[in-house]
Amino acid sequence: MKSNGWSKSWIQQIVFTGPVTLAFAIIVALPFFMGMYYSFFEWNGVSDNAEFIGFSNFINIFSDQTFLNSFAFTARFTVAAVILSNLVGFLLALLLVQPLKSRNVLRTIFFMPNVIGGLLLGFIWQFIFVKGFAAVGEKTGWALFNLPWLGDETTAFWGIVIVTIWSTAGYLMVIYISALINVPRELIEAASIDGATAWQRLRHITVPLIMPAVTISLFLALSWSFKSFDIILSLTKGGPYNSTQSVALNIYNEAFQNNNYGLGTAKALIFFIVVALISSVQVWATKRKEVQV
Repeated sequence: MKSNGWSKSWIQQIVFTGPVTLAFAIIVALPFFMGMYYSFFEWNGVSDNAEFIGFSNFINIFSDQTFLNSFAFTARFTVAAVILSNLVGFLLALLLVQPLKSRNVLRTIFFMPNVIGGLLLGFIWQFIFVKGFAAVGEKTGWALFNLPWLGDETTAFWGIVIVTIWSTAGYLMVIYISALINVPRELIEAASIDGATAWQRLRHITVPLIMPAVTISLFLALSWSFKSFDIILSLTKGGPYNSTQSVALNIYNEAFQNNNYGLGTAKALIFFIVVALISSVQVWATKRKEVQV
């Protein structure tokens, strides 16, 4: 009987999880390990000849100034985007858990940018920055709208950050809303009766109780920002003069524009390790601050 039960359990697991596991292996795991394999070769990604060169690709990475610059840009961009997108998402969530008549409509409006594809989103905002802002600046004379938003290193950086916040804050807002509505009201009311101000209630009660949502939101924002590719490609294509080239865009150019697939996969592997380490530290640090009610 035990044998039959064990067999049924395995059959059920194979039927229900087998197709997904197979798809994951083919689409994710196999390309990942093949990328690791080809990172030790000099290969253009097309020919049958791939020359084994050991760790040369990894050594060459650290003398590739363009890649190092793209890493520096990605780090700065990630810090700005993660902090600001989570701050905006949290503030929107605080607003939209209030008893507003239009809160459901506003939640939908703020979430809508998340459903627009990254490339399309970038092209829309490219038109806004280039044509829309110029028209407003011409009519009003305000210096803010007359800035070369995508033509200068500083303004292009903040332009990308603005678009990223606009496209991701709504998703984070939904996560924060789900956490905020589960905060026990009796704790808030008790603290209010004891004389705690709104800021004290937020800092000492609400935020500690929604730390699981903070952990998830920070992790998602980190992964989105580090992997940022389509918005940057459609907005600036890494310009001006590669000043807004992300690591993902640099890897793409190396592998598919320069036809240096071996070096591109080596860069991708280094990038994966760095992102995995940073994300692990972030999850560990924020989970330590989670509390149980």
